[in-house]
Amino acid sequence: MNSLELLAHPVRLRIVHAMSAGDSHTTTQLCVRLPDVSKATVYRHVDILASAGVLEVAAEQRVRGAVERSYRLRREAAVIDPEAAAAATPADHRAIFAAAMTALLAEFDTYLDSGHADPVTDLVGYRQHTIWLDPAEAAGLVEDLRAAILPRLRNTPGSGRTQYLLSPVLFPTGGPTAT
Repeated sequence: MNSLELLAHPVRLRIVHAMSAGDSHTTTQLCVRLPDVSKATVYRHVDILASAGVLEVAAEQRVRGAVERSYRLRREAAVIDPEAAAAATPADHRAIFAAAMTALLAEFDTYLDSGHADPVTDLVGYRQHTIWLDPAEAAGLVEDLRAAILPRLRNTPGSGRTQYLLSPVLFPTGGPTAT
């Protein structure tokens, strides 16, 4: 399975999101994090991600006669490689986008159903803006967003920090080009 097929699945994307803080989790802990996904499904997708090298075993311990594994995310393996991205067809892009949006909706539902959701206090945002950009301006916007986001990707869990899911989406709408 190539990286595109591997990561273009909403449950696997959610597992990657859950593991992205850098700490290790057991499959049981991931089931708590993904309450809307069956245990069997979580176990199956953890196995797929581990077999593909996206997750690695961080520790093992005996629990009631069974071996319980803790997994850690291998960030460098949790990306769609450039070759797969370059070879992606329009149907592949639709599948990737659908998986990402499905994962985003599921994560948002989990947040709202958590019992402690406060969208105003938590600075939840889901605005959409239509902007006109020439190719250089679009490239500049992407570079500005990367400059703002990349340093924060290195943040680790700590006192007062809450994990957020940020999903920038940018694509041309096919509107007319101004002359």
